[in-house]
Formats: sequence, C-alpha cells, structure tokens
Amino acid sequence: MSTDRIDKQILLRAALARVWQAISDSQQFGSWFGMAFDGPFVSGQRITGRIQPTVVDPEIARLQEPLRGFAFEIWIERLEPPRYLAFRWHPYAIERGKDYSHEPTTLVEFTLEERADGTLLRISESGFDRLPAARRVDAFNANEGGWTHQGRLLEKYLARRGD
Repeated sequence: MSTDRIDKQILLRAALARVWQAISDSQQFGSWFGMAFDGPFVSGQRITGRIQPTVVDPEIARLQEPLRGFAFEIWIERLEPPRYLAFRWHPYAIERGKDYSHEPTTLVEFTLEERADGTLLRISESGFDRLPAARRVDAFNANEGGWTHQGRLLEKYLARRGD
C-alpha cells in the first residue's frame, strides 16, 4: 500500500457535462464538498475556501460544523474541460492558528471518463511522503477516508440536482 498516494474512483449516474460542471464550478463544488470559495476556479490562480457544511448530507454536515468558517487556500494547477481538474493544497490543515504555508502541498486530481452508464470519476491525491513526519500519517488517513465520503457527497449532489 502506498503512503504517498490516494486513489479513488466512483461511477456517477450522470452525464459527463453535468459531472464536470459539479466539480469545475467553485460554487457547485463547494456546496457538495462543504466549502464556500471566494471566486471561480481558474488555472494558475490561488483561491480561498471557508468550511461551510455540505448541503447534501446532514450527518456529514454535522461533522463539518465545528470547523465552519475555517479558511484554507488551494492553487488551481490545471483545468482541462471537460475531463480534468487539478489543484494543490495543504491536506488536513485544520489546526487553528497554525501556519502551514512552509509545508509542501499535495496534488489533488479529478479525472472524468464518459461511460455508457454514466461518468467514471477518478480522484487522486499525491505527495504525502513530502509532508512533515509529524503530520504525514494523520493527513493521509484523514484524506483516505475523506475522499470516499466526498465521492458519495458528489453522488448525492448529482442525484439531487438531476441531470
């Protein structure tokens, strides 16, 4: 098992264009992920998000509630409509008052593939082995489970909004 990379995939019962819209539009991404962003996703740009509980799952929203308003930055690496979004961030950077800016970031990639029965979404996050040893295992474990939950939240979001 790799300690440097997380790979997840989920088959979403929605058209590729609809899934692309849900992951590439910062407002839609934020509503299922549990974030409010201060602008659009633009290649090469930094954007700030604040935790705002997801609108699609009350149980996950309750878990996110204690971190409401907590800010973090992401850097949009690439947007290649309608199949690829990549950004960098400081994973599991949730300790209030701690400066994570000196730490390496991980790379999060969303890749879409059209299928006859929907859209296959692959989510990968890599670069954990570069994180400080004191945070590496916690960040990896939190995001390993977190990406599974986020895939389910996106699935619920798409089902709720329709195709």
